[in-house]
Amino acid sequence: MPDPTPASLPAPPYYAVVFTAVLSGAAAEGGPDGYQETDDRLMKLAADQPGFLGVDAARRADGLGVTVSYWRDEESIAAWREHMEHALARAYGREHWYASFALHVAKVERSYGFTSGPATPRP
Repeated sequence: MPDPTPASLPAPPYYAVVFTAVLSGAAAEGGPDGYQETDDRLMKLAADQPGFLGVDAARRADGLGVTVSYWRDEESIAAWREHMEHALARAYGREHWYASFALHVAKVERSYGFTSGPATPRP
């Protein structure tokens, strides 16, 4: 498995959609309810959408997860929201997978990062 790294993104401005959710039921227990398969499918679909720039995601053992998807503009976000398979998954998720969730859309105006290189011996 490759080392995890943050999404590689262009220079701002762009938009971030922050989806924070708590799983419930079989989804929270990693059971066979279709959650992981649907999540994998939606990640592939999103990556093919015009304006999609990347994604970062993490989930704790207690079921709390945060997914941040990055988009070129608000029109791209709206088009993804209206994508039929995404809309069906959202509706199913409300009924079956999520105990709660929050969604935030933010314009990114600044960004920076750090990646460590090979260790350099100190004199």
